[in-house]
Amino acid sequence: MKTIQTNKITEMIKEMCIEANYFLTEDMKHRLDASYTEETDPLGRQILSILQDNLKIAGEEMIPICQDTGMTVIFMEIGQDVHFEGGDLNAAIQEGVRQGYEEGYLRKSVVKDPIERVNTGDNTPAVIHYEIVPGDKVTITVAPKGFGSENMSRIFMLKPADGIEGVKNAILTAVKDAGPNACPPMVIGVGIGGTFEKAAILSKKALTRNVEERSDKEWVKALETEMLEKINALSIGPAGLGGHTTAFAVNIETYATHIAGLPVAVNICCHVNRHSKRSL
Repeated sequence: MKTIQTNKITEMIKEMCIEANYFLTEDMKHRLDASYTEETDPLGRQILSILQDNLKIAGEEMIPICQDTGMTVIFMEIGQDVHFEGGDLNAAIQEGVRQGYEEGYLRKSVVKDPIERVNTGDNTPAVIHYEIVPGDKVTITVAPKGFGSENMSRIFMLKPADGIEGVKNAILTAVKDAGPNACPPMVIGVGIGGTFEKAAILSKKALTRNVEERSDKEWVKALETEMLEKINALSIGPAGLGGHTTAFAVNIETYATHIAGLPVAVNICCHVNRHSKRSL
């Protein structure tokens, strides 16, 4: 049995909130640089160049990549042989978010009630997804999600008869409807299967996968490649001003589902696709 103090979780979450908002992951930086090289539309290249400059300035000046520092989404993969001491785990996670947004001078964007709309003042509560896994490690993924792109996300409860073509149409419909509103180039996370809520969680988690890696399922890998080509052929382009780089990647995750269902969730993320991942 491995014992972890909850104050260690608080400290890690604090650091990860700041890290995710100030720096892109290496795979995202590589994809941005490659897209600048590949983009042939002059205006598209100009926008991508501005995004590169923005990223450079954010790192040098230690300021957020984007003014919308998001609602914090956290995936906790907890080994079944881990024991926590020192207080409530959920409270420790929320305290880490509070400290991260205070010490990192990150914008507080969370309201306590969806109708009354009073700001909580510290960007809590975060949305936390827990998963118990074998072993004695804890893997934490912190993913701040801005709502310019979150608002463009969709879920489709398809019929099994809609098949793969229905899935393709759902993904393209979501991207077309999003247009420039999701701050393209986008990363498209797709969840296929499960139930209404499982598909949505799959699509969110798909955004945290390395954008330079494809699925190990052959049919999913082929679908990811095809959908990225079709999305970029829409010519929405960087900032929605035209060009061939509408999306950096399409990441798809799947799960078993009911014989009568085919849920498809499309979680769209903007060009920064922020996340930080650590284990202890």
